[in-house]
Amino acid sequence: MPETKQNCSKVTTPGNPARLGGSPQSETERQRVRLGDYTYWEMMPALAAQKNGGFDPNTFLATIGKGRKILSVAKKRVIFAQGDGADAVFYVQKGKVRLTVVSKIGKEATIAIVGEGNFFGEGSLAGQLLRMGSAVAMTDCEILRVEKKAMIDVLHREPAFSERFVAYLLARNIRYEEDLVDQLFNSSEKRLARVLLLLAHFGKEGIPEIVIPKISQETLAEMVGTTRSRVSFFMNRFRRLGFIDYAGGAEGALQVHSSLLNVVLND
Repeated sequence: MPETKQNCSKVTTPGNPARLGGSPQSETERQRVRLGDYTYWEMMPALAAQKNGGFDPNTFLATIGKGRKILSVAKKRVIFAQGDGADAVFYVQKGKVRLTVVSKIGKEATIAIVGEGNFFGEGSLAGQLLRMGSAVAMTDCEILRVEKKAMIDVLHREPAFSERFVAYLLARNIRYEEDLVDQLFNSSEKRLARVLLLLAHFGKEGIPEIVIPKISQETLAEMVGTTRSRVSFFMNRFRRLGFIDYAGGAEGALQVHSSLLNVVLND
């Protein structure tokens, strides 16, 4: 929704006008090239709804009867653990969820942080019998759990929902490809800046947004693929330059400003 230019941080994707025109036609398009279409649709839910003819997945999912259950999950509680049976798909209605995987030698990596309007655990639909990773609530969450059979029935019965779900899966796959390119070719400073912009849903009406309450530097280091000390160094630099602010308080929330995009755009 990958073709790379000379600098591999510039990733274009199908459906991106920059790919056809050779270069982005606006600042929004330039940002879209750098951060990826997955980010673009996550940042612009109104456009996504318009693309689906006003179809509201929240309203629709609320109508599913048998096989549907709403879970209230407290912060830091495990939703499912690596190795558990994969028998359901989850949809975040409120809050944020951290997806992690642990290697055989015990090394943990954060592979994604999903927020409102996102699915996770969809591997069960592709024949996955056991969970390949874990899901933990980063904030107090309200999550819709849909059993595998119920989800498959809905996908067969409702073309509009099926179209949106497939688009979501494709977009997530593209995001993982972009993450790999980012990891292979960009500096840890650029990777950290990109992660922060993604977490802040940068671009939504141009307003700086609160990221995840009290996200640890260890978690950021896992997502970026570097050490905690390097993350600390760059976070301090970003703060001195006015790219980020610490809101303080009990939650220790982080505010990301649009000026951080300069780190990603700077070749």
